[in-house]
Amino acid sequence: MQQVNEKPKTIQDYPLILTAKEIAEILRVSKPTAYELMKRTDFPLLPFEGRIRRVRRDEFFQWLARKSQNNTTA
Repeated sequence: MQQVNEKPKTIQDYPLILTAKEIAEILRVSKPTAYELMKRTDFPLLPFEGRIRRVRRDEFFQWLARKSQNNTTA
């Protein structure tokens, strides 16, 4: 959890590959909600076998920007 005097994170502060925990932190949602989001067909999930869920940081933020633009133009 972010401390009161702690500087907010920038995109570059996050690792190149994001986990559900980091997605949840960025979006300020629960980890189960982040996993549900990662199941969407339009989510830029990396192709791993099994239950591993990861996304490239830059692709995630591009996807998020597109989603934000779609919501503001609707």
